[in-house]
This record gives sequence, C-alpha cells and structure tokens, in this order.
Amino acid sequence: MKEKYDFQSIEPKWQQNWEEEELYQTEMDQDQEKYYVLEMFPYPSGNLHMGHVRNYSIGDVFARFKNMQGYNVLHPMGWDAFGLPAENAAIKRDIHPADWTEDNTDNMRKQFKMLGFSFDWEREVATCDPDYYKWTQWLFLELYKEGLAYKDESEVNWCPSCQTVLANEQVVDGECERCDSEVIDKELEQWSFKITEYAQELLDDHHLLSEWPDKVKLMQKNWIGRSEGANIEFEIADSEDSLEVFTTRPDTIYGATYMVLAPEHPLVEKLVTGTDKEAEVMDFVEKMKNQDEEERTGENAEKLGLDTGIKAVNPMTGEKIPVMIANYVLMDYGTGAIMAVPAHDERDFDFAKKYDLPIRVVIQPEDEDFSAADMEEAYTEDGLVVNSEILNGLSVDKAFDKIVEYFEKEDIGEKEVNYRLRDWLISRQRYWGTPIPIIYCDDCGSVPVPEEDLPVELPTDIEFTGEGESPLAQADDFVNTTCPKCGKDAHREVDTMDTFVDSSWYYLRYTSPEVADKVFDEEQANYWMNVDQYIGGVEHAVMHLLYARFFMKFLYDQGYVEDREPFSSLLTQGMVLLDGAKMSKSKGNVVDPMEILDEYGADVARLFILFAAPPAKDLDWNTEGVEGAQRFLNRVWRLTANNIDTIQDAGDFEVDGDAEEKLYRELHVAIKDVTEDVSERQQLNTAISSIMELVNAAYKYLADSEDINAGLLKEVVETIVVLLAPFAPHMTEELWANLGYEESVHQQSWPDYSEDAIAKDEIEIVVQVNGKVRDKVNVPVDIAEEELKEVAKEQENVQRHIEGKNIVKEIVVPQKLINIVAQ
Repeated sequence: MKEKYDFQSIEPKWQQNWEEEELYQTEMDQDQEKYYVLEMFPYPSGNLHMGHVRNYSIGDVFARFKNMQGYNVLHPMGWDAFGLPAENAAIKRDIHPADWTEDNTDNMRKQFKMLGFSFDWEREVATCDPDYYKWTQWLFLELYKEGLAYKDESEVNWCPSCQTVLANEQVVDGECERCDSEVIDKELEQWSFKITEYAQELLDDHHLLSEWPDKVKLMQKNWIGRSEGANIEFEIADSEDSLEVFTTRPDTIYGATYMVLAPEHPLVEKLVTGTDKEAEVMDFVEKMKNQDEEERTGENAEKLGLDTGIKAVNPMTGEKIPVMIANYVLMDYGTGAIMAVPAHDERDFDFAKKYDLPIRVVIQPEDEDFSAADMEEAYTEDGLVVNSEILNGLSVDKAFDKIVEYFEKEDIGEKEVNYRLRDWLISRQRYWGTPIPIIYCDDCGSVPVPEEDLPVELPTDIEFTGEGESPLAQADDFVNTTCPKCGKDAHREVDTMDTFVDSSWYYLRYTSPEVADKVFDEEQANYWMNVDQYIGGVEHAVMHLLYARFFMKFLYDQGYVEDREPFSSLLTQGMVLLDGAKMSKSKGNVVDPMEILDEYGADVARLFILFAAPPAKDLDWNTEGVEGAQRFLNRVWRLTANNIDTIQDAGDFEVDGDAEEKLYRELHVAIKDVTEDVSERQQLNTAISSIMELVNAAYKYLADSEDINAGLLKEVVETIVVLLAPFAPHMTEELWANLGYEESVHQQSWPDYSEDAIAKDEIEIVVQVNGKVRDKVNVPVDIAEEELKEVAKEQENVQRHIEGKNIVKEIVVPQKLINIVAQ
C-alpha cells in the first residue's frame, strides 16, 4: 500500500466501479424492510455550491448507513428543472431554456458523481421532461374534477421585475422572495388550488409528524392561522346594507365602539358614493393601495385611518357607532371588516387613542376594578365580563359560548372558524413551466384537455421578451386549437404552473419513474412511501413542505396512496457560512466546491462539512477545518497501511490484560455511539468524533504495547473502516480492498456492539467541595451512596478543604459526581 491516500486516482476508480456494478440501483422487495432517503432535489443552476455538498452529504450518510443495516434503501435524484432563472438566462444569453437547463443538468450530474453520492441514477427525473409534466398536468385535471382547481379574478401579488404573479408564500416583507423587488397589487384572472379545503387537516395531522422539527410545525401552524370566533352582522344605519365581521372575541361585543373596514372592502365605495366624504375617503383608499402589508400591519407600523361618516348599529346595544377605514385591517383576513374593541385589543386601543374614539371596558380581573380613563394600554388577559348586560359576571370562556348561542338564536351571527391561509395561486405569466391543460371555447367555456391528449407540450419556437405576458400567447400554433367537446375553434391557456406544483409530488414519481401509462405504480408507491428521511432547508416550511402535504392528502382521499403524509422524518440542515455570513455570489464570499475537490478530494470535503457542525446548525467554513479532515483521513490510511501485514496474518483473538481490555471497550463504545448518533440523534459530527477517538485509542495501544494482539488490532482497524464508510466512501472502499476483501465495504453488515464489553466494573467520580473540583476517585459501579460519601471524604485533597468545617450537605449525582457543601 502507498503511505498516503491518493484521492486523485482512487476516487474516480471507485466511482466507475460503483457505476459498472450498479451498486446503488434498487428494486422493490416485499420480503425486505425498506428505507426511503430523500434530499430536496436541486434546481440545475450549473454548478454545485457548498449548501448542495452539505445537504446531499448528510443524506448520503443516512442512505449508506441504512443499507449496511440491512434495509432496502431508495435514494433517488432528479431536477427541479422548470423556473424563471432558465427563462431569464434565455433572454439574457439568447439561448433556449431547454438547452440551458440540459447543459446545467449534465454539469451538476457530473459533479454529484465526483462527490460519490449513492444515488440510484436509473430513477432520475426532470420536471421539464414531457414524460414527467404530463403527470403534473394530469394531477391538475384531477384537482379540477374535484373542484380544487379553479380560475377567478382577484387582486394578486405582482413582481414587476420577474413579470409574474407570486403566491402569498413567495412574498417576504413585501418583496419578491427570488429577486427582492417590491411587490405590487394587480387585478388578474388566475388559476388557484383550493388548499384551504385542507387547512384543518394540515393542522390536525401535525400529530403524525413527531419526527419533524417543532419550529417547522409551528411555522406551518402560524401560516395556516386557525382562529375560532363568530361572524356577526352589523346593520348600517339608514341603509339596507349590513356589515359582516369576523371576531375571535364575540364576548367583547358590548365594548365595540367603532367599526373598521379595510380600504379595499367592496362596501367602502358604495357607502360613501354621493356623500360629502366621498372624495376624501377614495383618496385615502388610493394611498393605502401603495402601502405593503408590512407597512400596514407591522409591529412598528403607524396606524392610519379615516372616518367615513357612516354609522353601524351594534346589535347588542342598538348604539350607532362610527365606521372607519384603516390601514391595519386587511381584506384577505376574515371579512375585511372588524368590530373594534379598543379596551381589549392593542391595535384598536392605539387607534382609538390617536383618533379620540370611545373606549369601553368590558373585561376586568376578578380582584380589580378600573375604567377606561385609568388605562395606558389595552387589557388583553382573561377575567370576568362587565358592562355587558346578559354576560355580566361570566368568565371569558362561558361568555363566548353564551353570546354565540344568542347570536344564532336571534339570527345575528354564528360560530365560525377562520384561517389565515389563502388558496394557492399557481398561474405564472412565463414560458418555462408546465402548461395548464385547459382550453377555452366560446360555446363550451373552460374545457379540460382530455387525458389521452396529454401532455400539452411546450413549443420550442418561442420568442422571449420578458414583457409581462406569457410568451406562449404569441405562439399561434400552440394557442389555436379545437374544442374537445364541440370541435369548434378554441384557444389554449397560455399561463404556466408555479414550479412548486412540479415539486409537490416528485417523491412519488421516484418510486416508479419508468411507468408510462399512469402517474406512478401504486404497488411500488405504497411499498416505498412514505419518505423515511427527508432533508432540506427550513425556508421551504410554508411553501414546498405545505404544498407537498396538500398533494399527498388529496391523493390519499382519491385512493391512490395509503399514507396521508409524505415525509415521516424531516431534517432541516443549517446554512454554510463564510466569516459568519451566508455564502452568496453577490457578496463575493463563495467557496467553489470544485476547488476543494481538486485540492483535497471528495472524502475530505464530505468529512469536513459533516464534522464541522451538527446537521441542523449553521456551519462556518474554514480552510483549517478542511486540512484537519485531510490529516485525519491520512491518519486512518496510515493506521491500516503500517499494520497491513499484521492484520492480514491475524486469526481469532482473546482479550487479555488491561491495555487490550481498554481498547476492546473503546471499540464497542465507538460502535454504540456512532450507531446511536446516526440513527437516533442525527448528530453526524459527534459520530465522526467517536470514530476519531477510536483511532486515537488504536494508536495509543500500538505505542504502549510491546506484544500486539494481532486479532484485536484487525478487529479494531476493520471496524474503523466500516464505521467510516458512510462518511468517506472512496477511501474506505480502497482500504477494504487492501485488507483483502472482494465485496464492497458498503455491502458489509453494520457492526453490533456488546453491552458486556462496554460495561465497567469501576467508574470515575468527580469530588467537589462547595462546587469546586478537588479530586477524582475510581469506585465500584454499584457503590452505595453512603459508602461513596465516606470514600470521597477520605481523599487527601478533599480533607484539606473540609478540615475544621461543618459539612452541611452532600449532593450525589449518580455515577458522575459528589458535591460536599462545607461551612
């Protein structure tokens, strides 16, 4: 063997071998337990970045580990290949998006293979392939049949830079999540999916996601935004119109002293038309249209409002109260109108103070009595109801139930559950996406494309203008068609689907990508699903992850799958930073993975990025860490190379003597720790650390022992190679071959550990006096507390610190420490 690991020759050698041996291709086997590992598939941007290396290195460890544990592992790869960047590149570089995407895909596939990832490339899919998006269109039509895909005109989020509509989830602080341009409102007729039909189920089924991060479930819960309350009707004074409001606090209705409408509320213009307030109100409405949501509702946003001059009637008191319009009420929540109870809502309180509106207390603590004049802020805690006639003296909960019952009896209102979640707007005014399979006929209206005519293929002869209308609108051969119902002239939908539609079901296509006559093979899907381990960024919590759950639930309801959730366990990996900042081309702080591969090799790059931080935490890139990973791998290489003859000649062994017993115990501790770190704790950095400790123990044994136990050394070295295999697959494959084995190291069984070998007769106990460590003692593992206390006090260093003092307390932490408190 060479004295140093030569990655430049070894890594390509084994990559070629794995491909020729089809080592990572997998098939359904009902007699073998499956394990489905999946990382969120990448957009083919052309080059890998360190975020890719980290994400897929984490997944590759899980896949290789589970394979060695005997599972039938599915670990596929594909491409989220539609999207705006390719189209923008086409406009900028005068190249077709298909060519741009294919070139980038080829380059990234090559880079992935250079990193040695164990993907089953036979299952590769690309969302821009007609064989794939045919079924995206089919799924659209299935949703359409069930009334869950619909088109209507509404105010949408428009990105003037990307020249397309954005879903609410793609607007971050009023800006486009892709290009950071300010998003404006625009009236358009658009296609949406009725994800709101599944709002409650998406919340309820969080109990099925016990292996998801709590923060992701909380983000989804907040985004869905369930609130329980009542819809109440307020008549408009001297008018036949009325206002419907949704409130989560119907128990406070006696404290409603004014109403607030969103400036966009359709009744605003109707109510003020012809009044002396019309011009002032409509001018205010126009100004509010130029404010984004953060400016209107943010924590530090200034509350702006205007009295419309209209009065509403409080149905419980008969009192006529002013109807205001204000920026802090939005049309897309509830009914776009609220009853304002300033004594018990912070926003209403601030607004009432600013505009000198009445404040009436209707909730007070049991042991306190205060008036509006005493209040410096809204009282939002629980208490007893006051100043509320039929509700006086009731708790908030009981008042809620009683007033809702009264509303329903008197036909004033009814109990209602509301959600912040809005339907998923999927229309995009761009070319490079899945065509929406709808035809418009003057006689028949909207007609779905028949299934036998799918896919509706994207034409290739397209001019890219970026002008804000889908380029498909200019493609006459695409647009002009005949109606499937009546045979008359008709035209196609020219918008394409949001690319999140493509990624909402790709995990199912991987289970049977070769199937041509249906969306996926149900038997194979039900064998492989659901995904056992999913890995990707937390930024997708309320977009991709929510959409994928929606699709899976729909397919479950239609009888296509047996699981209601797509992903059992979710790991959201942290970002890769450089000098504390996220790597970004615009910031000029990007480390090119190919430079690392050229200088250090794939195994070093993988090992560093897995060792530098726990998977879920951010990782700060540093070259010293890379060099440290290289030194460790060469240390493992030398451990094998320098002892190869001893190991190959070794036979069976028995453990004899303290040094051998210590190494043997270290061996089994390492197996246990690595196994649990990978399979239970998902702490890959500490798993690597445990392997490092075993390597150190092996070197120490060799240095300290005159008579080497060859059999024990062989067991230790071979176990090190096997434990390290998921992390550094190329080097361990080469070491395994040099150790004389023909079968791949990745096909070896994961080692078991012996509890007997790990068990200790003695343990080390830390002895503290008044919280400071004064000594350490070795005692029997089953020592009684009273005996431990006596042994601890007998130690010379301890006696010096307790002599002449009164022992107040002796605190024992079992098998760890004893703290003697002395005064």
